[in-house]
Amino acid sequence: MTNTTLTAGAAVLALLAAGCGTGTTPSAASAPPARTTTAHTTTAQTTAPSAADTGRATAADAASARYGAAARTTAARTTATGTSAAPQRCRTTGLRARVGRQDPGAGNRYAPLVLTNTSGKTCWVYGFVGLVLIDGRGDVLRTRTRRESVTPHRVTLRPGASAHARLHWTVVPSGHETRCPASARLMIIPPDEVAHLEVPFSATVCDDGRIDARPMAPGAGL
Repeated sequence: MTNTTLTAGAAVLALLAAGCGTGTTPSAASAPPARTTTAHTTTAQTTAPSAADTGRATAADAASARYGAAARTTAARTTATGTSAAPQRCRTTGLRARVGRQDPGAGNRYAPLVLTNTSGKTCWVYGFVGLVLIDGRGDVLRTRTRRESVTPHRVTLRPGASAHARLHWTVVPSGHETRCPASARLMIIPPDEVAHLEVPFSATVCDDGRIDARPMAPGAGL
């Protein structure tokens, strides 16, 4: 009995010793596994670019430089154009008017109506003037300004330069007229303007105050 008991006990101890050697105790099995962290690393490209990739990159850089230079040139031209202001239409406030010497001939009269640029900037005139006759008492006389069928052209006037419109009228009564009124002054409205200028103008204008006018032309004489 005693030997059998001892032998059984020895066997149990041997089994326990073998189990402890595997490290699989109940407490160890229930514990969570330890966490491990893997470091993230960036691997640099060590492969050299191919000849084709190098060629494409070079061509792209050349095209970028070419179009960039073209864009800068276009921008420079646009800026230059924008800074050089084009001449504007001549305003009444920047003009001086006068009627030149009358040229008589067989009952007709011709004279240049002269507009001079008195401003400090270049400007232009284009087309026909408006006219109103005024007598010595300041009353408005009947005036018919007839535009001659002459094609107008823009006339550029530097400061101090002049343009003229040829005026024509008759001093011979016609139709129902027995005499023609005499004017003392002439109101002049420059082309495309509203404000007017007044100048001395001693003339007898017949045919119900008809004055034939040509468009503005360069110079101060006929």
